Amino acid sequence: MTSGADRKRRLSILGSTGSIGTNTLDVIRQLGGRERFEVLALTGSSNIALLAEQAIAFGAKLAVTADESQYAALKDALAGSGITVAAGPSGLLEAAAMDAGWVMAAIVGTAGLAPTLTAARRGADIALANKECLVSAGSLFVDTIGKAGGRLIPVDSEHSAIFQVLEEDQRHAIERIVLTASGGPFRTFTREQMADVTAEKARAHPNWSMGLKISIGSASMFNKALEMIEAKHLFNVRPDQIEVIVHPQSIIHSMVGYTDGSVLAQLGCPDMRTAIGYALTYPSRSPLDVERLDFAKLARLDFEAPDEVRFPALRLARLALERDGLQGAIMNAAEETAFHAYVGSRIGFLDMAEVVETVMDRMVDVAPAKVIDDVFAADAEARARAAEVIAAR
Repeated sequence: MTSGADRKRRLSILGSTGSIGTNTLDVIRQLGGRERFEVLALTGSSNIALLAEQAIAFGAKLAVTADESQYAALKDALAGSGITVAAGPSGLLEAAAMDAGWVMAAIVGTAGLAPTLTAARRGADIALANKECLVSAGSLFVDTIGKAGGRLIPVDSEHSAIFQVLEEDQRHAIERIVLTASGGPFRTFTREQMADVTAEKARAHPNWSMGLKISIGSASMFNKALEMIEAKHLFNVRPDQIEVIVHPQSIIHSMVGYTDGSVLAQLGCPDMRTAIGYALTYPSRSPLDVERLDFAKLARLDFEAPDEVRFPALRLARLALERDGLQGAIMNAAEETAFHAYVGSRIGFLDMAEVVETVMDRMVDVAPAKVIDDVFAADAEARARAAEVIAAR
């Protein structure tokens, strides 16, 4: 935290109206609100009423809607407040460029890549909840953070868990990273049963309260697949050191195994505010009003190996890690396109993985990225190819 009793920590939240963003503001409220933190910028998309309410409540200097068509609505909602309003990609970059020492990167999808990179380039600490920064542009993003001098603090519960139990002076002794997965709502379904599941059923996560994209990603295990790629870049481990284990209770959030046989795990009730709070006050811990584990009531913890036949996303992640280069960006772009087609009832649940694999195979020879524009080019091509595959089905 910023030193000095009379100084506030300056922060911005990219994606304040989503699940991560609203939980971040709740944590800020719990930890002292405007007396302890100065909120410089908040960004959202189409939920203008909530974005305006947040901006006024936390005294933001700038409020941005990513949807340019909503600029007038946001302007009207904040009339007389003194809060500056902006919109579109340029508005997101303006928010990221503000002098906040800590930035929550919670914009879902590739749309979050450019603004998060902008914040990283000026040396801000990045609380990372956007998967695409590392999945699509891992090496470039990590290099940017390192050169600018900021810190990269993961907010996904699994990567936060690893971050918390990874002993920095024992990196040489890391044997494996174990990512836990709940298995989602279809953990016990056969492929035949999954073939006809609707998006509404897929979004009903058994443990976590999340947005539509993340919930369906959990149901298909594409979220876990992307987390495997993230882990490689976050913790500088080899692909063969990354494991996934299904843990239905979502109490152990992930583990680190060391060469002496020890396994360190981080446990807690399923609540994103714990990881967010840790990222906000790192390296300190602050008291949070979240549910405490009752081990007597918990009674048991279950584990099972993931089935990569029913959940092929995990196999595709290993393929992307093996091929390296821009395969992560290609996989992510194809998955986002397939997700929208699934939500729009144009393809089935199982078709998503088939679309992604087809696109990855067709773009296997794409050269590695040298600059960020290479990432955007691969992303655009993968989306176009995925659209073609979907249209042909």
